[in-house]
Amino acid sequence: MLGRSILVLTLIVGAAGLVCGPAHRLALAQESSGARSDGKKLPRVLVLATGGTIAGKASDTSAIGYTAGQVTGEDLIAAVPGIEELATLSTDQISNIGSQDMNDEVWLKLHARITKAFEDDEADGIVVTHGTDTLEETAFFLEQVLPTDKPVVVVGSMRPSTAISADGPANLYDAVKVAGHPDSQGRGVLVVMNDVIHETRDVTKTNTTSLQTFRSPNAGPAGYVDPASVQFIHRAAEYPRPRFEVPAKAPMSRVDIIYSHSNMTADLANASVKGGAKGIVLAGVGDGNTSEVVLDALAKAAKKGVLVVRSTRVGRGFTKRNAEVDDDKMGFAASLDLSPQKSRILLQLQIANGVTDIETVQEGMALR
Repeated sequence: MLGRSILVLTLIVGAAGLVCGPAHRLALAQESSGARSDGKKLPRVLVLATGGTIAGKASDTSAIGYTAGQVTGEDLIAAVPGIEELATLSTDQISNIGSQDMNDEVWLKLHARITKAFEDDEADGIVVTHGTDTLEETAFFLEQVLPTDKPVVVVGSMRPSTAISADGPANLYDAVKVAGHPDSQGRGVLVVMNDVIHETRDVTKTNTTSLQTFRSPNAGPAGYVDPASVQFIHRAAEYPRPRFEVPAKAPMSRVDIIYSHSNMTADLANASVKGGAKGIVLAGVGDGNTSEVVLDALAKAAKKGVLVVRSTRVGRGFTKRNAEVDDDKMGFAASLDLSPQKSRILLQLQIANGVTDIETVQEGMALR
């Protein structure tokens, strides 16, 4: 009798697994009546997939070698148990690339799709799945150009979907939870990774492989998320959105980043100017400094109308104006707490919106 009871229990559990498998979870999430099990109305969350590690597949169980952008947005949702309890979900595949290949064209597609979704009242919040290498750049770009206060959450993973202990499902669960939470309203674009919520200006990838790679070194996290709650540390900042009109077409104007090092010559700065760069961002040593010959070359570029911004290759801290370098004399702007890669995006958007003077560039660097 005991053996027969165990057999019956095994069959029941197996049947439950089939009913609640990935395909069924996806159907539940997409065809939900709009109410949770406790009777409360579910938020509507649109998942926009762009590829990346979170959509990657490995040739074996290792997370080291894999191919990014192999799994669709629908597949990602189907792999997350319980996600149907968080929101009524819909999906759209914007691209399926590794984020090292992220580009202005995909950014403009994301902007257009997100804007339309909110204008058409298609969603209460949006999640963008993305590779981690340039995730912070896409999030920062969207924060500058989206004309909405509704939640947009950018999420990725450090391990591909087929790896042992893949982090993608948990991260996607958290992202949907944050995107559908009422306290996320008015906060613009957020990044959610490994149970932590970050603002786009502050967040950066700090480790090549660690799950806890995304941090906000200068400002700290914006909040935390777990299966029980979403908790923000401070109130949402209020400012007009969008900060910039989105460029009409891709690509945006060329802005180069020059990485400073010992024994540095002016070759890279001169090559940028010769190549047609409209702006140059210096990833300087220390407080945004570099060799005398490079500073002289950048000053000459500034006199020719090239917009020059000093930032730092150091992972945290501020690049202070008129500290080690006489910015007023040389015609430079200082990036303050913006990284070189975010300074580049901000400068591109300023140029696209008709900014031609370094004083206005500096003012933009200071806006949080």
